Amino acid sequence: MAIDQDVGDLLIMGDSDLIIRQAHGEWETRDVKLIPYRQHVEDLSKRFRSVEFRYIPRCHNELADALATLASMLPYPGNAHIDPLEIQIRERHGYCNAIEAGPSIQPWYQDIKRFLKTQEYPEHATGYQKRTIRRQEVIKAVVATATAVTASIAIPW
Repeated sequence: MAIDQDVGDLLIMGDSDLIIRQAHGEWETRDVKLIPYRQHVEDLSKRFRSVEFRYIPRCHNELADALATLASMLPYPGNAHIDPLEIQIRERHGYCNAIEAGPSIQPWYQDIKRFLKTQEYPEHATGYQKRTIRRQEVIKAVVATATAVTASIAIPW
């Protein structure tokens, strides 16, 4: 793919220190099955202006590890073409870019808090949302009762 796009400088990152050192030529490739692959890497490397192999510890390469895990879970028919996955690194988390918050935004629990005080549902609440708010009130009552019972139990020593 990099050759087809006329890439000049190539950075290859991997989480196997052994493979990276063998690709650099620092360590010898002894496994007979891997020697043809090592030779193929050398041949491909000549087609680029520069090739750099960089070791990335797995703990710093969580995205690649997660993608590899997902890929191993999917069935892959041998003759199917799968388009590359494009991933962009942003300065902020995705959820920060998706939320448009005004300066006077209320906390997420504001409707529940108002219901507990006034026993009135928000005017825009659906039936499902009203049921959820009622359940929160029941949970609060159970916790309050359990706390009161626990506080009134005297433990004889």
